[in-house]
Amino acid sequence: MFWMLIVETIAKIRRLSRVQGKSIKAICRELKVSRKVVRKVLRSDETEFRYERKHQPYPRMGAWREELDRMLTTNVAKPRR
Repeated sequence: MFWMLIVETIAKIRRLSRVQGKSIKAICRELKVSRKVVRKVLRSDETEFRYERKHQPYPRMGAWREELDRMLTTNVAKPRR
């Protein structure tokens, strides 16, 4: 499951580490996040982490894309059944 790291989670990680002095491993167990995420939050001063894909690949339908577009445009022109 993929989810975006929100501000509340980032604040919890920093509070557990800096105020309560918990280790990275203890934070991971408590919040159920990976060690990589905890390290990333503690090393940076970011308040929000996002991932946006610049280019969406079409590996499976790439070869059929033109044909599918043509079929869809002809379907729009037909009357409803």
